[in-house]
Amino acid sequence: MDKTASGSGVRERLGRSLFARVAGPSGPENRARIHQTPGPRWFGPDRPVRRVHGDASMFIGGLRALLLQSLHPLAMAAVAGHSGFKGDPWGRLQRTSTFLAVTTFGTAEHAQEAVDRVRSVHERVRGTAPSGEPYHAADPHLLCWVHVAEVDSFLRAHQRYGARPLDGAGCDGYIHDMATVAHALGVPDPPHDRAELAERIAAYRPELRATQEALDAARFILLRPPLPWPVRPPYAVLAANAVAALPPWAREPLRLPRVPGVEEICVRPAGKALTRTIRWAMTPPAGG
Repeated sequence: MDKTASGSGVRERLGRSLFARVAGPSGPENRARIHQTPGPRWFGPDRPVRRVHGDASMFIGGLRALLLQSLHPLAMAAVAGHSGFKGDPWGRLQRTSTFLAVTTFGTAEHAQEAVDRVRSVHERVRGTAPSGEPYHAADPHLLCWVHVAEVDSFLRAHQRYGARPLDGAGCDGYIHDMATVAHALGVPDPPHDRAELAERIAAYRPELRATQEALDAARFILLRPPLPWPVRPPYAVLAANAVAALPPWAREPLRLPRVPGVEEICVRPAGKALTRTIRWAMTPPAGG
């Protein structure tokens, strides 16, 4: 067999498997609807959000975001009480990835429809945390925390593992692009550049702590993912790099120690190699 054809076959099978896991059974249908429906988009083809969200570094950024978001007790209580992340983690991942794809690449009409669905769900998610504090997923303060944790995680992962890291203006442009989505979701004043993002995260830090729900979520995400054994080693590489990308103030309460030297010599190079492999697998061959 021709080596090129063999490599193309491996790429196709691996890419199809990854896409099915992330996008779910409706993935091909959703992809066609997102990319092939004519009409105006929220973001043009040259916008930084398209570069970031179209890159394999999102796998690491997404895991980092989940860990970082868990440090807000009320946000974590809402996830633990309503999302079913343990019972249906892949369903939650697939819904999140579809939302990101629609708002980033889909028509403005479809993006607004996706936002409206999420806002409807948020309105129904309310309850009381174990501390006795009430929470409501539509609370702009909680929505903003979830937003800034995602933006910071996706951007940092892209700058470390992305195929084409952004320059300074591009980083600010990405944050500005994501503010459009955040505002549509109900965040009244999302950050628009790196300075505002850093200030906003710092402002939340007094509220952050590792509850038992957060510790349980970290163990589930990092140590007990619902995956077949053959794919657990590459997942472990992604997870290790997500942890390595967290700031010390987030790692310590989650009991995720840093091993000096190991991350720089082993973890980060392995993360870059695996991200390149995922990117290769999910990119159609030239002329294919």
